[in-house]
Amino acid sequence: MATLILNELVEQNLSIIDQSDTWTEQDQLDLASFSLEYIASIFPESYELV
Repeated sequence: MATLILNELVEQNLSIIDQSDTWTEQDQLDLASFSLEYIASIFPESYELV
């Protein structure tokens, strides 16, 4: 049954995920924001980031 469903999806050639190689400005801002939040969470407050 699963094979039939998967085969049907392949035949329909559905594109659910955008496989673009480009990063939008919003993507870059989101990544920078997440990175800064992550760094802040792993370093104790006693350290200063320079």
